[in-house]
Amino acid sequence: MRRLAVDVVVIGGGSTGAGVVRDVAMRGYTTVLLERADLGQGTTGRFHGLLHSGGRYVVSDPLSATECAQENAILTRIQASAIEATGGYFVTCPGDDPAFADKFLEGALATGVPAREVPVAEALRNEPRLNPGILRAIEVQDGTVDGWQLVWGAANSAKAYGAEILTYHRVTKIDTADGHVTAVHATDLKSGEDVLIETGFVLNCAGPWAGQIAAMAGAHPVDVIPGRGIMIAMNHRLVNRVVNRCIYPADGDILVPVHTVSIIGTTDVKVDDPDDLAIEHDEVQQMLDAGEVLIPGFRSSRALHAWAGARPLIKDNRVASSDTRHMSRGMAVIDHTTRDGLDGMLTIGGGKLTTYRLMAEHIVDAMCDKLGEKRACRTADEALPGSESARNYVVTHRLHDREEDRFEDQIICECELMSRKMFTAALESQPKGTFDDLRRQLRLGMGPCQGGFCSMRATGIALETDHIDIERATGLLRLFLKNRWIGLWPILYGDQVRQTALDNWIFQGTLDVEHLPQPESEVAL
Repeated sequence: MRRLAVDVVVIGGGSTGAGVVRDVAMRGYTTVLLERADLGQGTTGRFHGLLHSGGRYVVSDPLSATECAQENAILTRIQASAIEATGGYFVTCPGDDPAFADKFLEGALATGVPAREVPVAEALRNEPRLNPGILRAIEVQDGTVDGWQLVWGAANSAKAYGAEILTYHRVTKIDTADGHVTAVHATDLKSGEDVLIETGFVLNCAGPWAGQIAAMAGAHPVDVIPGRGIMIAMNHRLVNRVVNRCIYPADGDILVPVHTVSIIGTTDVKVDDPDDLAIEHDEVQQMLDAGEVLIPGFRSSRALHAWAGARPLIKDNRVASSDTRHMSRGMAVIDHTTRDGLDGMLTIGGGKLTTYRLMAEHIVDAMCDKLGEKRACRTADEALPGSESARNYVVTHRLHDREEDRFEDQIICECELMSRKMFTAALESQPKGTFDDLRRQLRLGMGPCQGGFCSMRATGIALETDHIDIERATGLLRLFLKNRWIGLWPILYGDQVRQTALDNWIFQGTLDVEHLPQPESEVAL
């Protein structure tokens, strides 16, 4: 058994957990982050890529609107390399109430969300594929964010301040004595080794799984309600700005350009288990229909991948427990001392990826107050590694890099312009990582072929360079294809059927992948 002793254990490796461990480390505490899978593999990696301007909530949730507007400006400055400052529109589509735009502008003024109405002709010039029947257009400061780069940026900053980041470590037990947290038990899922971490404080940032973590410490049920939403990525940028319908928040009312694709989203349905997120056929059709309202001909574009995520919503007594669409997106810190008689543990829920830094500031402030210490938060002032120049990325950034190294390096993934050196460097830094782990950082297999060509190349390179052996190569390839398939089968129509058939001929006809030697174990999702 491995033994550690730290001031603070942070549980959960999404955006909130990464932000919290960075804040904790920057305030001078020793700390460890525990995540049962890869960083950003849960809710953070399963969203539509939007950096909120606050516009979405100016009518429905004014406090969240103000928080989003303020944090948008901060993140665009301190994590520039993870953000594309696309800008955005809220548009009144045919059949929508034009008067809602007046409520929107009033709400924007009241909440401090930058917004201005522009002529419809100007919006159509800038986004020519928009529905030509739109009645009004309001410009906002929406952006798009690479969630995985954001999370890893925060984690790497935390490590620079002495934090330890333990991925693929599942929490199994939280020890308490005399009403106080004393230790956290975890299991290394890669090696099977047990880990005991002595600590005086636990910050529960497990999102939709926060209730499960709180229960391990004997706390009463935490009212975090998972709200499932599905999203679909289309195979190119149908728009270059974020486009929202100017209506009260509804399903399928936003289209977000992220890197080389456009993402339509999202539904919002209460679920009981955040590990069981179905991609329902009727919801897929609902998203495609919603896309047609914003972009005529949307259905004739090629759908690449569908996925589902679970929002960690705090129960809102103003609405029914099943009505996750209208629950507040605000954050809440739960103090288990007053609630459960348990000292040394705080839980945070709600919020948005856009407000992850602010969420971290709130929960770490609350911890300092309980410890009777005054340690100021500095996360809004210090740029993260790689963003010191404060330049936001643009969609062509990898094209520029490949133009620079085209005579020296091999392109492994043409869709996402991932080079051989990028891949081998990631293998060096994460020798135990799966191809899915590397995908989240490199975008391997996220283009139109969905790994049909690049996954084979990547496997061959990893084997050739002695990063993996034959047995592990087989297991990693099979796992990668299995996980890609989850998001393919719900959208098998049109060009994607032909692509999937080609990939199937390659993997079944050439490699006979289903009959390759079965490894003793494959890393679970």
